[in-house]
Amino acid sequence: MEEHNFDHLLNFRDVGSTINSYTNRKSLEPGRFYRSARPDETSTADRAHLTQVLGIKTIIDLRSKTEHINATKKHAPFDAPPVLGSAIIPQTNEYAGSPLQIPGINHMQINLNGGAFERALLWQLKYTSLARLLFLMACGYREDAISILGREVMLPRGLIGLGIDTLEYSATEIRDILNVLSDRSNYPVLVHCTQGKDRTGLVILIVLMLCGVDHDAISHDYMTSEERLWPEKEERLKEILRIGLSEDFAGCPEDFVKEVTRYTQDKYGGIEKYLSEIGVDEKVPNRIRRVMMQHGVAEFEKQR
Repeated sequence: MEEHNFDHLLNFRDVGSTINSYTNRKSLEPGRFYRSARPDETSTADRAHLTQVLGIKTIIDLRSKTEHINATKKHAPFDAPPVLGSAIIPQTNEYAGSPLQIPGINHMQINLNGGAFERALLWQLKYTSLARLLFLMACGYREDAISILGREVMLPRGLIGLGIDTLEYSATEIRDILNVLSDRSNYPVLVHCTQGKDRTGLVILIVLMLCGVDHDAISHDYMTSEERLWPEKEERLKEILRIGLSEDFAGCPEDFVKEVTRYTQDKYGGIEKYLSEIGVDEKVPNRIRRVMMQHGVAEFEKQR
């Protein structure tokens, strides 16, 4: 199928078609698994293409509460009540961080960098920084609070380090995502975060590793995001700098796939042993392969 030009949806692609085109092999099923940046600004025509042409049944939204709040602020009516960006002060109005949804699609909100991940990063802060962060959160200055974490913890870790941290501290969320992907009735599936680059890239990486896709092909798919996100680079930089990160976080590290893959191999002995270690049901990998791969599990076993 010829690639569709969306009005307001960046970094969208069919993962199976992208991999098959790069490898010149029909190993993955096209039309099953998609990735993109946030679909918040999609036009009526964009949404019609997603629902009526591609038939997407499920969207997995990997974003955090803060990202939902920021997106809601951006799209709230001019006379909407103000949004208090605090995790401590209760949200009391309908515009307070409710993610925008496309009618006719089942939206699943799975914050990939959820509670355990956040706590792991918070405990790396100095006591004084942690106290200041909690004070800002309590006062509703959510973004200012996050900028402390950005400057002092996330920036030194870098995108690769944070990807590895996600593997370590987001076991519950990864299990939840893979459980969704192991159910054939949920397909076609679209996975996204804000940029559709790093958190989305990590989920795609895990799935493609399970399907035995060559590392060069996975890296090609990951690096494609840099070009696809170019139209909003200036806006992304503002968001990134605002939370204490550097320009590097707007790009795609060339060795992201290589280093994350190496980590799973060196520490766990491979992706399947990693998933087993975090409690993923042993039947899940083969269920995903049966949906994703053109010849299912038989082709995977032949490749091993």
